Parts: sequence; structure tokens; C-alpha cells
Amino acid sequence: MKIPQKAPDMWEIVRRNPELLLMFVDPQMQDLVAKYNREYVHWEELRHRKLPVEAEKLWALIKSARTLQAKRVEFGEWTFRYVLSGDTLRRLHLLDTKGAGYLESGPGGVSVADRKRYIVNSLMEEAIASSQLEGAATTREAAKKMLRQERKPRDYSEKMIINGYQTMCRIAQMKTKSIDVETLLEIHREITHDTLEGPEHEGKFRDNNEIVVADPQDGNKVYHIPPDYQKIPSLMEEFCRFASNDEEDFIHPLIKGIILHFLIGYVHPFTDGNGRSARSIFYWYMLSRGYWLFEYMPISRILLRSKTSYSLAYLYTETDENDLTYFINYNLSAIEKALKDLEEYIALKKQENYDTMHIIETSENLNLRQADILKNLLKEPDRYFSIAEIKGKYNVAYDTARNDMQHLVKLGYVERIERGKSYMYRYKGVK
Repeated sequence: MKIPQKAPDMWEIVRRNPELLLMFVDPQMQDLVAKYNREYVHWEELRHRKLPVEAEKLWALIKSARTLQAKRVEFGEWTFRYVLSGDTLRRLHLLDTKGAGYLESGPGGVSVADRKRYIVNSLMEEAIASSQLEGAATTREAAKKMLRQERKPRDYSEKMIINGYQTMCRIAQMKTKSIDVETLLEIHREITHDTLEGPEHEGKFRDNNEIVVADPQDGNKVYHIPPDYQKIPSLMEEFCRFASNDEEDFIHPLIKGIILHFLIGYVHPFTDGNGRSARSIFYWYMLSRGYWLFEYMPISRILLRSKTSYSLAYLYTETDENDLTYFINYNLSAIEKALKDLEEYIALKKQENYDTMHIIETSENLNLRQADILKNLLKEPDRYFSIAEIKGKYNVAYDTARNDMQHLVKLGYVERIERGKSYMYRYKGVK
């Protein structure tokens, strides 16, 4: 990936081109500035476009308009800025208001059991995608099977995913708590356990400056040089205060959660695991501020689909005077796509459940007990059942329960796995 060219200094362009003051009030220029600010183009994009005026001059006009609208965030020795465009406000409104209706229980809605299943599925998907973003080399299908079977990890990649899943489950439980440095370190320790070259770095801030954010294929291509390690303890204390205090200089929770995500990547407080920690902190913040829908939306899966754009969002911010708007806009777009994915997923699962129930109820290959067993397996499709459970629930002989399960396996409705010296069964689907 090519490093974007650093944006030129607006004031230096104005100094060299005093006629810009007249251009600023030109209606044609105002329309052009409005157009490129709606798109929120970076200098790297603008300089390659065919324009009716010199790129630098137009950039100065664009930056002046952004500067007038920008909100400021002071952190450490840096000043970050961001602009809330009309499209940003639209997305914030959408994510503030949409989603509750189609997750409510009742006729046509989602049952409590389904809600729990969707949460488990989402936490798995988030852990897998977040680990894959950091290099975990395994397929989504294989990783989900490992998590569902509660199998021990066989390699580094699987350990990353199990750590991520356990951490996400913990984050979902700590939504009512504030965050402090100790909790931040505990999250890092859990998410990196047995995955770092040096185990002594687990749950510890980095103690050197021998780290840069570089191209994994070309270490000489440096994207970001993090702050001096000696500043990290005080910066992370400030980070936790910023995360916990919403009363002064109110920032919309979605915007603030994204800023927290960015700051972990910017400060890079850990030797490794910064990306996974940043995305975990984002989830904690959103859940802690009442955005319960985020438990159902594996956003890292969207980030993984557009990994280059995710990296560029960081670089655009840093190469344009710490303008966070690029990173905010990219993440809001990803969240909007995750919400759309959730809507489609729920609609698909509802239809699948309806179709499956119809097949079960009309099948001539099942007796009443077998049909009822299949319905119960369908209610918890991610859980494995033993023959002993089926025997106890239906008060039948062990051989009868075993024959029922073997019949369902033969028909293709149920899959069987070996667990120790016995077998476990799970709903698979319908033919």
C-alpha cells in the first residue's frame, strides 16, 4: 500500500496566493469546495483529479472550510479535529434509532433464545475477523467449528481466535463498568495470552521504542512512528479518564468510541496486540453507553473485507494534521454495513426456521418423537447434545435415544462428532 502524500499547509498556500481571498467568495468555488467536503477527499485523492483550478489552491479553500467547522479533541501533546458532515449526522441518526424493532420478541420477532444465539454467533465472528486482521491464518468455518466444539487450539492462529472470543465474552459482561489502566492491561493480557514472542509482554505496556507501524511485506515502508514509550503510562491514564468522562465537552458516543479505537492505534501502547485491543475497547465503550445492538454486529468482519481502506483511514488522518474525520467516516460506514448485514442475517434465519419447521412437520420419515427432538435441536443449533440428554428429556431407553439420533444423522438433519469416548449431536440443517 502506498503511503499518502502529506497534505500541504493551508496557511503557506494562502501566503503564496493572496488571490485566494477572492476565490473563497466565488460561488463556483464554493460549490466545488462543498462537493469535495461532502466526499471528504484527502489531498492524495484531490491532487490526482482533473480540476478547473490548481489542486493546491482548491485544497487551501477546502481546508479553510473544514477548519471553520471542525471540533477539537485535545489528547496528550496533540490536537485532533473532526468535522460532522450531513452524511455523518445521517449515519449517527440511523445508528441511534434503527434496529430495536426487528430484534424484539413476539409475533414475527426474535425470541429470547434466538437473541442469545445471535450474540454468541456475533462474538465468534468478531473474534475471528479481528484475529484475521492481525494475521491469524485459518478459515472462518474452521474457526467457528473449533469454538462451537470447545476444542483446544492447535496452533498460534487458533489461540489468537480463542483469546479473542473469551475477551469479547468478558467485554459483553463488563458493560456496566468504567475502564482504568489495570482493566486495560487485563484485556491486553487476555487477548494476547500465549500468542506473543515474549510472554513477558502480556498485559504490559511496551518498554522501548523498537516498534513502528510498517508494511508487513516491506519493513522499510514505515506508516507510523508511535510516541516515546516513557510517555505511555501517563497517556493511557489520560485515555482512561477521557473514556470514562462524558460530562465535559460532550462527544456523541459513536464518535467517541471511534476516537478511542483510533487512539490505541496511534499511541500503540503494547508491543503487539494493539489492533485487537483497540477494537475490544471500542465494543466495551459502545455497550457501556447503552448501544446494546453492537453485541449483534461483528464489525471487524466488515473491516476485514476492506482492510486497505481501514489502514488508509489511519494514514489519511495522520497525513492531514490529525484530522480524525477520515477514520470516523470509514468506521461509521463499516458500522452501517454491519447493521445491514444483521438485518439480512435475521431475515434469512427467520425464513430458514420457518422452512425447516414446515419440513419437519410434514416429513413422512420422522415419527412424532423424532420430529420433536429435531425441533428442540433447532432451537439451539450451536449446541451439541449427548444421547444421555435425549434419553432423559424424552424418558426413553438409551438404545431408543441412540437409534433416534442415528436416524436423524442418516437423514442429514443432524451431525455427529466424537467427543472422547462418546458421540455428540448437533442440528445440521435440512436437505
